[in-house]
This record gives sequence, structure tokens and C-alpha cells, in this order.
Amino acid sequence: MIEKNTKGDVWVYAEVQDGTLQDVSLELLGKARKLADKLGVPAGAVLPKGTEISAAADTLIAHGADSVYLVEDTALADYRTEPYAHVLVELIKKYRPQIVLFGATPLGRDLAPRAASATRSGLTADCTDLDIADVTEKSGTVHPNLLLQVRPAFGGNIVATIVNYDQWPQMATVREGVMPLGTPQKSRKGNVIKETVPLTDQALFAVEVIKREVEKRKLNLKGAKVVVAGGAGMGSRDNFELLFDLAGALGGVVGASRAAIDSGFIGHEHQIGQTGTTVRPALYIACGISGAIQHRSGMEDSAKIIAVNTDREAPIFSIAHYGIVGDAKQVVPMLLRAFKERN
Repeated sequence: MIEKNTKGDVWVYAEVQDGTLQDVSLELLGKARKLADKLGVPAGAVLPKGTEISAAADTLIAHGADSVYLVEDTALADYRTEPYAHVLVELIKKYRPQIVLFGATPLGRDLAPRAASATRSGLTADCTDLDIADVTEKSGTVHPNLLLQVRPAFGGNIVATIVNYDQWPQMATVREGVMPLGTPQKSRKGNVIKETVPLTDQALFAVEVIKREVEKRKLNLKGAKVVVAGGAGMGSRDNFELLFDLAGALGGVVGASRAAIDSGFIGHEHQIGQTGTTVRPALYIACGISGAIQHRSGMEDSAKIIAVNTDREAPIFSIAHYGIVGDAKQVVPMLLRAFKERN
């Protein structure tokens, strides 16, 4: 167990894939910067690497890190759970940060529980928001400046706020895209702290990487400039083809609400919302989506929102820039026809 350290840093695990820093780590650094400022402590990034990563430390500093804890070792060339967890745990033991954040990626979801278990720390998975606040127990005991870890629970039907006042560091994995990617400040200054963590124990390398095969992501909801999303109001899987036609004409991708996913209209990888992907496109067209809070939280920061729904009282209209009261199955072909005629 790591002794509680209220003066400790706020850390982000800097995830690297194929020699590239992942956006989720940079998103988290922006949030870590804000949390650290509230606490009056530095923000840091942990960067284990086995091969040269061009300007990675400078990028992390530009996005908010005061210090980058760099561990260079050829044994870290390929991600393996045990050696990476060992490096992270040893750094946590040495520096005693009060918060450690990971992206809720396959790698982060593998690494974070190992580090939490080894340090006997609390870990909250799949957070959608983070904040700092004083927390009062029923007994009246006040715990100042705790990390509020917000995440959906019970299948996304409620939002839970979780705190950890005794098993530190406070750890959380955070979903990709829920924190905005900030603009790097190239003039920021920071420290690169080179650390050496011995990796001589052969038990750490029980798993050998023989071959790596990387499949390109087929759908990039988070990076799309245009998203055409459908809900239960589309009525069927066949009707979703209308949305694919419109998205194709606009150079966009198709998203969906959870209701449409649960109805079997489209695959889970298209889901937008609290239990899916968070998007911020230039244009979001919501078709047959009522606009429950779980869905709105994943798309309400879109630059322009067009909503199509038969119910003029649907919550989606409260955040839409333009609203069309009508059946999406009739409106979408009209939109598609108008676009084609104009172009």
C-alpha cells in the first residue's frame, strides 16, 4: 500500500502505439493540468519506451505536463503487461503521486488494474468526467480535495460519482474522446526526468511477442467531421441504409443511439453516448433520436446539430441548432436529394 500523499502530482500514463503518442493521453493531460491546478501540484506523464519516439516528451509538455518521467529500455519495445506494470509501479512507489490516469483503451484497461492491484489502490473504470471537490461522509468526516470519478452505471441508466479517500493513489481509466484535445502550447517548459527501472527478473518476460498484426480501424467516429446518427425512430435495419446513403454523400460516418443498437439496427461500434463514443463533429444529424441525456452527453459539443424527429417535444431539439419535425424515413431522402441537386 502506498502512503497517502496530498502533495503528490497528478499523473497520466502516456500510451504509445507503433511509435505514436495516442490522442487519449494528450486529452487526459489537458484534464490533468486542470486537476493539478486546482490541487496546487504539478502534472506529470509517465513515458516508458523501448524505441525512439520523436519529440514525444516535448509533445507531452506542450499539452500540460510539468514533468515527463522517461524510462528507456529495449525490453519495452513491445507492450507486455508485466514489464510495463513493473516500471509504472516502481515509479509510483518512488514519487507517490496522488492521482494516476489512464486511457480506457485495450492497453489502459490491461495495465491499470495491474498497477492498482500491485499498489492496493482504488481504480474506477471507464470514467466520463473528473473533478476535484471536498467530500463529507455521513459521520461528518470531511475529506478535502478528492478526485470525483464520474462514470455511467447500471447499463448507462444512472451516472455514479465515485471517490476514494483511503487507498491511494486515486486511479481511473477515462474513455477516449470525452475530454477535448487541447491546443498544444509549444512555449511551455518542463522537465524530462530519466529513470532507470531494472528489468532483470525473467519472470517479467514469461510472455514473448513472436509477431504483431495490427488491423486498421474500420470506423473512426471520433475523428469524423460529419456524423449522421440514427435512433429507434428509424424503425429497422433496412431503414438505416438511408443514413449510410446520406453520410456517404456528405463524406461522413454513421452513428447510432443505444436504443438503435439494442434493437439490432446496427453494430455496437457505431454507438454514440455515455456507453459509446464521444464525438465533436462539425455537423451532427440526429435522425429518429429522442435525445436522452445518455446520448446527448456523447454529442452535444458538436459544432452544428440538425435534429429530425416526429415528436416536437423531443429533448434532442433543446440542443439542436436546426430542428425538423417529421419522419426521418421521409426527411432523409429529401435531404439527400436536395444535397445532390445542389452539388
